[in-house]
Amino acid sequence: MEWGDISENERLQIEHIRELEDEELEVEEVDEEELSDEDGNGGSAGASLYDTSIVALHSYLGEVEDTHHRLAFLDGCSVLTLPLFYLEDVVPFPEATLPLRVIYPNLIAGVQRAMRQVDAPYTIAVGRLYRDPDNGRIRFSTIGTTAEIKQFRTLEDGSLNIVARGQQSFRLQRHWLDVDGALCGEIQVIQEDVPLRTPRDVVGKLVPLRKSAATGSAVSSFSIQLECQHEEGNDSDEISGGSFERGLSSAERQLHESVLFSCGDSNASDESSSDDEKLDESSQVERSRLEDSISPIQFSKGVADACSGITKRSQILRRKYYVNQLRDASRAFWPSWVYQMYDAYSLAIKAADRWKKVVKAPNLDNIVMKPNLLSFHIASKLPLSESSRQELLEIDGTSYRLRREIELLDSFNKLKCKACLTLVAKRSDMLVMSSDGPLGAYANPHGFVHEVMTLIKTTAIGVTGRPVKEYSWFPGYAWSMTECMICGAHMGWYFTATRKNMKPQYFWGLRSSQVVDDT
Repeated sequence: MEWGDISENERLQIEHIRELEDEELEVEEVDEEELSDEDGNGGSAGASLYDTSIVALHSYLGEVEDTHHRLAFLDGCSVLTLPLFYLEDVVPFPEATLPLRVIYPNLIAGVQRAMRQVDAPYTIAVGRLYRDPDNGRIRFSTIGTTAEIKQFRTLEDGSLNIVARGQQSFRLQRHWLDVDGALCGEIQVIQEDVPLRTPRDVVGKLVPLRKSAATGSAVSSFSIQLECQHEEGNDSDEISGGSFERGLSSAERQLHESVLFSCGDSNASDESSSDDEKLDESSQVERSRLEDSISPIQFSKGVADACSGITKRSQILRRKYYVNQLRDASRAFWPSWVYQMYDAYSLAIKAADRWKKVVKAPNLDNIVMKPNLLSFHIASKLPLSESSRQELLEIDGTSYRLRREIELLDSFNKLKCKACLTLVAKRSDMLVMSSDGPLGAYANPHGFVHEVMTLIKTTAIGVTGRPVKEYSWFPGYAWSMTECMICGAHMGWYFTATRKNMKPQYFWGLRSSQVVDDT
């Protein structure tokens, strides 16, 4: 490989991978009682934290070449013919990375057809193949995702190593085998809806009157009137707080900011609550408490200290959201919180907050104002069973998908063996070992693709066989097979570090197709 063809960052990552692969395999049995912390990540002072970005490179596929092709998005509702790839128990999503090890002649013919087709070059259609739980018959999902081949390599035996990326969801209309034996299908690209916003005319804005001369209390100076006019030239549906706050005195502004942040903290601390009515109730309680107990300035200082750990960007997003909530006065038949239930931008902020609390990584702040992209990203990375994630792919509408994801993030807690329903892990056991998130797709040498969720701890799962260093999805770790100790089903893999100073020293990888969740 010529170093001039890749970026400096990727070059350093590849060199790091090669250094890890050159290390001799030294696997130790880990005694959990000797670990210095409860998640098994303790070690010497010289322990090095694992670089999760190298996992996303899928270096086990070897050196692959960039196709240097960038496909424009296909028009919604357009119909075209593409080679079909049905993967067992894999749910493909837009924007998700999909590694493929193509070894069968009919699939190789399908890739070759994709590379030379005119309508959508380097594009394949990927769907989920699964067994019907009632009768065991093989089924094909009619909703899948188009994927663009980004990198590929042809090996000496004619097989292909491919890295593809999901593009758009589709609906399969019909399928057939062409003369080369490649499975082809006629698909219709699903038209994604435009993310919904609350209409500007639904609510008015609450503005304060001047301080009353009759009383000296900062709280009693508030009286409310409805401002029905919007600022001229404001084409955005978001509500600006500038004109409102400029109309406040110094004391009023301090009280106003205190209430805003107190409502934000109250809403954030309740993980199971997603109703906007609860936000309104908490704001009323905080207002009452302020009137009866403490001064606005004292409360503002206390809240500022409590919020010191929140990032600046998150503060801005939450501030905008809670400003809108507190100052909305309904001008339509339905109250404003009804519209907020389907406002894609408000739902995206809620979903990103839930993700940060439950999953923690990767950070989604950079796509929080792109609700459609955010909804697919969360769906592709949620450590849930493949049936639950297929349900998310088939939901028609960004707002509905985000609402369902918020429910799943709030409710899912336990993972069980699909065969015998034995509890094998909990939500708190999740461990992010890839920069892509806690769940990802990986290809093995035999052409199978597995979606694997990583965890630091499991129960009722046993390790079989000796550790193997070759073809590891996680460079620097050796893998061993695992099975359910109750029914013997293949659950996934156990990964152990090949160096003593690697952190973590071990973790588990469970197949999403072999677990069921409690949602």
